[in-house]
This record gives sequence, C-alpha cells and structure tokens, in this order.
Amino acid sequence: MPMLVSSKAELKRWEKQQKKSKSCGFESLGFSSNVFRGIKRKGYRVPTPIQRKTMPLIMSGADVVAMARTGSGKTAAFLSPMLERLKQHVPQGGVRALVLSPTRDLALQTLKFAKELGRFTDLRISLLVGGDSMESQFEELAQNPDIIIATPGRLMHHLSEVDDMSLRTVEYVVFDEADCLFEMGFAEQLHQILTQLSENRQTLLFSATMPSALAEFAKAGLRDPQLVRLDLETRISPDLTLKFFTLRHEEKCAALIYLVREEIRSDEQTLIFVSTKHHVEFLNSLFGEEGIEASICYGDMDQDARKMNVARFRSRKTMLLIVTDVAARGIDIPLLDNVINWDFPPKPKMFVHRVGRAARAGRTGSAYSFVTSEDLPYLLDLHLFLSKPIRAAPGEEEVMENFDGVMSNLEQALANGETIYGRFPQTALDLISDRLRDTIDSSAELYALQVTCNRAFRLYSKTKPAPSKESVKRAKTLPREGLHPMFKRVLQGGELSALAFSERLKSFRPKQTILEAEGEAAKSKHLQVTAHCP
Repeated sequence: MPMLVSSKAELKRWEKQQKKSKSCGFESLGFSSNVFRGIKRKGYRVPTPIQRKTMPLIMSGADVVAMARTGSGKTAAFLSPMLERLKQHVPQGGVRALVLSPTRDLALQTLKFAKELGRFTDLRISLLVGGDSMESQFEELAQNPDIIIATPGRLMHHLSEVDDMSLRTVEYVVFDEADCLFEMGFAEQLHQILTQLSENRQTLLFSATMPSALAEFAKAGLRDPQLVRLDLETRISPDLTLKFFTLRHEEKCAALIYLVREEIRSDEQTLIFVSTKHHVEFLNSLFGEEGIEASICYGDMDQDARKMNVARFRSRKTMLLIVTDVAARGIDIPLLDNVINWDFPPKPKMFVHRVGRAARAGRTGSAYSFVTSEDLPYLLDLHLFLSKPIRAAPGEEEVMENFDGVMSNLEQALANGETIYGRFPQTALDLISDRLRDTIDSSAELYALQVTCNRAFRLYSKTKPAPSKESVKRAKTLPREGLHPMFKRVLQGGELSALAFSERLKSFRPKQTILEAEGEAAKSKHLQVTAHCP
C-alpha cells in the first residue's frame, strides 16, 4: 500500500527512511540514536558477516550460539545489542549484563570497546579481572554498574567475598571465546555461575570451535539457541591455498614473471585478474616479449577476438588468461588450477568470487595475491569478512635464531586456518625488475602502454570503494613482515643472513641527518679554532 504524504519534504523523508531500511548498513538494524552514534563514531559503516547474521537474532531476544573467530567483528556483535537493550543507567537496578572472557587482556579489550560504543549512553561498566586490587573493584561495584566484564575466577572470588552481590538481576549474559574458557579449565566455575543467574536471562555464546563439553554446556545453559556458523558461508574451498605477498606497485611485473616461471607448473592453468583493460593489453605485450603465450579477455574487446582467446584457453593451447572482473563474469573454466590477483580486489565478495573459480570439484588449487601498502587495509577487511586470523611472516633474524621452531610454528598456524602474509625474495625481484625495465624502455609500444596503465590505475584508485577506518588504523600498526613461507628454500639457503643484514639497514634510523652531522662538525671545528686564538 503506498504511503500517503502531505508535502514534498515529508515524501523525501519517507523515501530516505525506506532507502535506509533496505540498506545493508547498521541503519537497517534498528538501533536507537545514542547507540547508532557510538557505532558510527567507531568508524563502522557496514556490518561484518557475523554482525549481520547475529545482531537481528540477538535484538529479537533469542539465545544465540555463534561460531566466529577472533577478528571477525564478534565483540561489536554482542556489545551493540547489549547497549541497545540496557539503554540507560538504572541506579538501583543491579547488574543487568555480564560478559565473561577467558583472559584479562581480552576482558580489557572488551571494556575499551564497550566504552567506545557506549560513549553516548550513561551506562556504567565495571571490570573484574585478576591482577587488579579487590578493594578498587569493591569500590567500583558500590557504584551500581549496569554491566560487568569479568574473568570467571575473579567473578567467583567476588561472589564468595561480597555477601549482598547477586547475579539474579542479570538479563543479558555473554560467554566470549567459550572454547578458550573451557580449555583454560573454567568449566566448573561456568556451571556455578549459571546456577546463580536468573531463568529469564538472554544467553549468548561465541566460540571459534564447538568441542563436545562446550556443546553440552550450551544445551544446559541456553534455551532453544539459534546457531550461526559463518565457516559454511565463506564459499572458499578448503582445497584452495591462499597466498598473500607484500610488494611495491612497481615490483608487480617482476613478481608475476617470477610466479609464472618459478612457482606455477607449466601444466597448470591460471587466471590473472587486473583492474583495467589497459593492464590486460600491457601484460599481454610484456609476456610476448618474455616468450610467454597468454590469452586475454576484457569488457569492450571485439567479440570474435574474445571468443577466440577464451576458446584457446579452454582447449589448453594457452595456460594463462588475463582478465578484468567484468569480462570474467561470463567465463566458466571448470578445471582451473590457480588465480592471481595482480590488483587486490577492494571488496571481500569480489575476492571470494575471483578465487572461487579455482579448486573446484575436489581439485586442489592456489590463489596468489599481490598486496601493496595501500592494499593492506583491504586485506584486513577481507579477513574480517572471512573470519580468518592473519599475521605477518616472521623476520629474517627471528628465523635465523630458531629456523626449525619458527617453521614448525608457521606450519601449525597454516594448518589451523591462519593466513601468513610475507615478502618475495628481494634479490630475485631486483634481477627480474632490471631486465624488464630494459625491455620496456627499448620498446616504444610497451612504454606507451605502461604510461596509459599508470594513468588508468590512478583513475581506478580514485573510484574504488574505501576500506574501513578500523582496518586503515590497524594497517598502520602492523609489524614489518619477513619472507613468505612459500620461499622456504631461500630461508634455508645462504641468502638468509644477507636478507637479515639488508632488513637491518632498512630499519636503521641515524640519530642525525648528514647535514646535522656536518653542521655539528663545523661548529666543533670553529670552537677549537677560537679556543686556540690569543
């Protein structure tokens, strides 16, 4: 039924409201203005998958079991609905929400998050963790907090020490990283805490895994819980290996040649994704100069030429196909071995769509992605979307100190589904880069194509969607990454000490610049001269 409006202004307001309710942003989730302002202030624009799936369920009052890893956005997924439910401080209301964390560090992190998201509310939050004095925590509890964030051990300590402390008023309970709570031996305390809670509470359980003891606990403590599993929805095959390489933009050509010549077998078919049609033409010409035959496909390419190129790739007459995202939509290659993201995709779903073409039907495959410093926030956004942890490869000096231990640790991390990103061997890149620079400079056609590419990439960079503010901030704090574990043979060879020395030089920051040093030397000389003058 159409909405009846009395003025154009009212019509505009109604249309804006409709648009908001249809959007996939936080606006559509129905938060009150104070909570929504906190979410916006935190820099969040679009909910992560775990937030999008769990928040409506939580806000409807249902008990929820959510399987999500650290870094998936789960903390905001349970804090925002909690703030929405409590709304404002109730002086004599008792404790109304309880968040249980396995460690002091996680509890502190959750407290910081809760204060940031709830900055426009007057809700009071107390932290009960080991390492802080009981007296200061007694004082906090005397202030009638609405929310307690605690580790189980310290909470139980308070319950046994404080006669009038009760959890009967708690209406919202969160067991965060519940599998860790059980692994760390808190099972008995958690069961005791359950007995002290009201029957009418809402209970949420967030966990990366679901061991049998935890499943039994969930049955006992939650009423008809809704199960949310994101690991089934990422749509990336477990048979696909993801590899992320950090490099400078100008090193991409050398890195691509290295992969094609050294890492990818000649009987494997590979799809190479680039940002514009100009990059397709440039790389195809560069491959030609290198004696590598490829097929190409882009949006406004001549239809016959396009069909012919794709047909040659399908029939395995060529093993490389260079494409843009638009052109790739209509191509289905069922037995594809590899995908290379020459330009990193700005949207997680685009990444999933690209790499989802490899490792189908029980086959294995690899997705290689080039990541410049500008791409790092997008890489972090992708891992939030996939609910996968990510870390930098260890530096060369760390590897030299304990090669076997570091490699064993990396293998375990990769087996657990963690992503390790790292650099290419610099010596190899430099050798190939020098040769390619000579090739491009001596070819008028290649040089002109490169200039057009650079211009097109600047335009593409301006028009692509921005990464989240949180990921931009986090990218600035990431440590310097070492060599990617794929280059284990380089790490085992004699090049390692040279690489470590090179990295030390790069990280060296002199106390003075050359000009400052020269200035001080001149000043010192002048003082010596004046001192010897009569």
